[in-house]
Amino acid sequence: MSTSSLPVSQSQGTRTLSSVSVSGFTRLCKGLALVLVAAHLVLHFFPYAITYLALIPSRTVPFAWNLITAGYVEQTVHGVVISVVCLLFIGKLLEPVWGPREFLKFIFVVNILTSLCIFITAIALYYITRQEIYLYTPLSGFHGVISGFLVSIKQIIPDQEIPFLKIKMKWLASISLLCCIALSFWVIEATTYLPTVIFGTYMSWIYLRYWQRKPETKLKGDPSEDFAFSTFFPEFLRPVIDPIASIFHRLLCGRSDASDDAEDYNLGSEPLPGSDPIEASRRRERGARALEERLANERLATSRSAGELHTSPAGNV
Repeated sequence: MSTSSLPVSQSQGTRTLSSVSVSGFTRLCKGLALVLVAAHLVLHFFPYAITYLALIPSRTVPFAWNLITAGYVEQTVHGVVISVVCLLFIGKLLEPVWGPREFLKFIFVVNILTSLCIFITAIALYYITRQEIYLYTPLSGFHGVISGFLVSIKQIIPDQEIPFLKIKMKWLASISLLCCIALSFWVIEATTYLPTVIFGTYMSWIYLRYWQRKPETKLKGDPSEDFAFSTFFPEFLRPVIDPIASIFHRLLCGRSDASDDAEDYNLGSEPLPGSDPIEASRRRERGARALEERLANERLATSRSAGELHTSPAGNV
């Protein structure tokens, strides 16, 4: 079954996204947004704190906690504004589908894996080039997790469209990464964001593809073809990407990618739950349904509050 056969139509996706209201942000997202703002204010009033909170590869061995804290520290005003806005609005879509616990777990895992990959890459680049800039440049920001959110949207509501742009959600992560790469050729500051965006995108896909637990099936990951790594690329590039992706797949999981997919997810002749396109479709239906229910509750609450406002003046008269 292809994603085009999902019962949630593109027009519904457009209507759903255009009806998202400003109110109704979750408590968890509000709390995380407060953490991002507070961390930025700490850097603003105490600039030397960056040596303890940001990821500086030469100091990570004594200050290992910066592998965790770096992901929540934005060094610029526009960085914290973008991160907070994306967290509130995208978290409003994802948290009702996953639940607060899984949502927080996703943020923590993607953040620390992204920081670890950046640290290893910086050390490797230093030994290759002998340039100390790789050891002493402070790296931090929530944009790795934001990139991971875009990958999650690709998994849950891939065929819904962005209002006015007519771009399907499944391409957001790819477009964001492409824009960051292109921008890094023109803006020097963008080069400091690029490693975080790249590793945030890839690590979030690894987590969702192989590690995320599914309570309804008691299995891990999303083995559907619609969420394969090559689906981040245009159709004409996929024959080239698939063999490369299978190499990394064997390194990570110790098994072949596509040739023995049935053996990996089958038990005898019975396919395990969650391993076929039908299960992937059902998961996307649940995501879209949860989103619709949340928006319906918000509209109901808004209408009630408006009714109360109209009733109050009448009672006073």
